Amino acid sequence: MTTPPEPPPDHEPAPAPGDEPTRARGGAPDGAPVPVLIDADADADADADADADADAGTGPTPDPGTGPAPASRVRRFWSVRRIPAAVLAALVLGGAGLLLYDVAAVRADRSAMAWRRELADGLATRPLDDTWVVVGAAVAVVLGLWLLILAATPGLRAILPMRREHADVRAGLDREAAALALRDRAMEVSGVQSVRVRVGRSKVAVKAASHFRELDEVRADVEAAVAAGVDELALAHPPALTVRVARPPRKA
Repeated sequence: MTTPPEPPPDHEPAPAPGDEPTRARGGAPDGAPVPVLIDADADADADADADADADAGTGPTPDPGTGPAPASRVRRFWSVRRIPAAVLAALVLGGAGLLLYDVAAVRADRSAMAWRRELADGLATRPLDDTWVVVGAAVAVVLGLWLLILAATPGLRAILPMRREHADVRAGLDREAAALALRDRAMEVSGVQSVRVRVGRSKVAVKAASHFRELDEVRADVEAAVAAGVDELALAHPPALTVRVARPPRKA
C-alpha cells in the first residue's frame, strides 16, 4: 500500500531570524552587518598591474637589509672664494697684458718701458741681501702661502655640516642660528637669568647667570638642556660642551 504524496504548502515557511536575507537596496535591517561591496574587475586589474610591474622589474621590492644603508663620511662645505679668485685673475691678466705689450713694442723697434728697464737693471746689479729684494721675496712668499692655504682648506667656517640621512642631500647649519637655538633651550631652565652661547666647529661654550637656585643644580640642568639641544641639531660632528654658571653682578 502506497501513501499519496503530500501536497505542496500554500506558502513558504518563515525564515529563521538569523537567515533573513539583506535587501539589495535601501540598507540593511537593524542589527545586521552592512555588506561591503568589492569590485572584482578592479581587483583583477590591480592584480594584473602588479604582475606586470613584477615582470618588468618596476614594482616595489623589499629591502633585503634590516636597517638603513650606512651614511658616507660628512665633509665640510667648500667655499667658492670668488673674491680671491677674481683679484688673482685680474692681477695675472693685467701683468701678463702689460708685459706682452712691452715685448711687442720692443719687437717693433721701440724702446722698452722705463719700469722694465729699471727692473732689469736692478735685478742685475742689486745684491741678494738688499732690503727691497728681501721685502719683495717676503711678499711673494706670503702671497704664495696664502694661495696654497686657500686652495687646501675648505673655508665656510660659519656653516656646520649636518648628518646625512640621504646620500643625495647635504645640509648645513649656520653657527649663529645654532647658538640662538641653544640659547633658547638654556633660557628654559628655571633660575637662569641670562645666557651667552658661543658655537665653534668643535666646541660649544655656554655662560649663564643664575639669580636663584643652587649653582650646581642650575649648571646640571643647563648642561642637560643644551646637550639635548645639540643632539637635536643633528650635527655631523657633535661639538664638546662647556657650561659655566655664575651669579649676576650686583648693581651698585
